[in-house]
Amino acid sequence: MARPTTKRDLIQAGNDMYEKMIMVLDSIPKEELNRTFAFDLENEKQAHWKRDKNLRDVLIHLYEWHQLLLNWVQANQAGETKQFLKEGYNWKTYGEMNIEFWEKHQTTSYETALELLTESHEQVMELANDFSNEELFSTGIFSWVGGSTLGSYFVSATSSHYDWAMKKIRKFKKSL
Repeated sequence: MARPTTKRDLIQAGNDMYEKMIMVLDSIPKEELNRTFAFDLENEKQAHWKRDKNLRDVLIHLYEWHQLLLNWVQANQAGETKQFLKEGYNWKTYGEMNIEFWEKHQTTSYETALELLTESHEQVMELANDFSNEELFSTGIFSWVGGSTLGSYFVSATSSHYDWAMKKIRKFKKSL
């Protein structure tokens, strides 16, 4: 899938990838939804493979990154200068932020995680729809976005992140 570069493609890709992810989740037997991942991690180098222990952890990760995006855009639109990542973190330390998200939700149920993600997906897509194509995909429109485009943050938090999640979900399903 090509990375979206227009508003139309961003919304289409975000919704399509979300629906595909939900279809894969729906294909997993209900009695397995809370099972701890038991697949081989020997060849997996990225930290997230060891961090996320079950489907809930994956869904919560997506939800928390939606919250980052929603809070960042809404604050900056209201005139409050705010960085994308949670305060105290940067692009070199965001792995620690992800661990904080993971720790925060260890008592969250799979069902609640799915509800939170469904709601936040809708909020993110509605917010994306509020912007014009130019606002999303032209540089220099919003000073708080820096040298990137606002749309690239939406793509990263939706279709790209859903693709990442589906790799884990499918690996889990295959291991059953």
